[in-house]
Amino acid sequence: MQFTRRKFIRLTSNGIILPLMGPIHPFTGSEKHGEIILTEEALHIHQEALVLDGHNDMPGNILDKGLNSKPGFSLNEHQSRLQTDIPRLRQGGVDAQVWVAYVAPEHMRTGGGHKAAIEQMKLIHQLVNTHSGDLELATTAGEITSIADRGKIAALVGVEGGHAIENSLKNLERYYKLGARYMTLTHNETTDWADASYDRPRHGGLAKFGEKVVRSMNDMGMLVDLSHASDDTVRDVVRVSKAPVIASHSSVKAICPSQRNLTDELIKAIAGTGGMVMVNFFPLFLVPEGGAIEQAYIDHSLALRSKNLTPEQFRAEMDAWMKQQPPMPQCFVGHLVDHIDHMVKLVGCEHVGLGSDYDGITYGPIQMPDVSGFPYVTQELLNRGYSTGDIKKILGGNFLRVLTEAEA
Repeated sequence: MQFTRRKFIRLTSNGIILPLMGPIHPFTGSEKHGEIILTEEALHIHQEALVLDGHNDMPGNILDKGLNSKPGFSLNEHQSRLQTDIPRLRQGGVDAQVWVAYVAPEHMRTGGGHKAAIEQMKLIHQLVNTHSGDLELATTAGEITSIADRGKIAALVGVEGGHAIENSLKNLERYYKLGARYMTLTHNETTDWADASYDRPRHGGLAKFGEKVVRSMNDMGMLVDLSHASDDTVRDVVRVSKAPVIASHSSVKAICPSQRNLTDELIKAIAGTGGMVMVNFFPLFLVPEGGAIEQAYIDHSLALRSKNLTPEQFRAEMDAWMKQQPPMPQCFVGHLVDHIDHMVKLVGCEHVGLGSDYDGITYGPIQMPDVSGFPYVTQELLNRGYSTGDIKKILGGNFLRVLTEAEA
């Protein structure tokens, strides 16, 4: 089966745009982790908790696949081309979901980034309106709780890629008015005012306008999201921000040395603002081998790009190379919870959450292929001795606290 990914890595040293992953081989090998059996106790805790997923790319995926233009399209039905729909959200016990307007970095060269963000935010509103029996827009922590208490799924809005504002604070204000309650400062490419983790630095972190963006977000009550930002950008934001900051879908570099994962130093810095890190579910960012696999892919892609191949030739060469690579190592739910464990030991359970990145990733851990799998995280936390209160904080309580503090 062929897997593709919408999001891209671009290495600006020679203008190369690289897909993050090509075809994925079947899982193989043995690990210390294994499959999990759900218990009534875990399911009870999961049902009682407010379960909030901090990052899901469904809107852009719907537009990319043209699903919204198909007659009768409904999230109330199983969507085989997505990792998200209402039945699977219900199965996963998800009470609140942040859907992001993902703006591809190439818009910095082609234009249209602001338009793309607005289109996706309007789509989120449209989806909420057409599925009003199950979804309701939330813009405050209080609304999240109220909507969940009424048995609906709270739909929140985020923006992925600060270049979407096209260097205009007025555009940022418009996003807030449309319900956006966080924005990542970068995606995989450095912007005019903030360095990205996958790109060469141009500003040494935040430029002066970047500091204005952070202060404006603080003033509005919009959370600054540091996923994809460079280490120096994270440090600068922590210095400038007067409110808690988050990383909505990032994992631990000490376990998996992916370029986009966070060092212990940065995790502590984010927690020091009162903020939190929400673990990404993509196995490439979870298993220890992930960083080396990621780097090998980037290196081979660079070598092929130097040959000036056509896009078709490049894809064929990459497909052939991928077929010769060892299968991806197994990734279980336990690998995901290893990242939670690490951060809890580092900064306490008050600063950890879940940011799946579903519909922006090609696949999830075993037993968690889509949004239906969240109960397995609860089970694994329970298996490791976490208290009910701490599990509830990680599942969603921490995000409510952080958003409340940002609102203040």
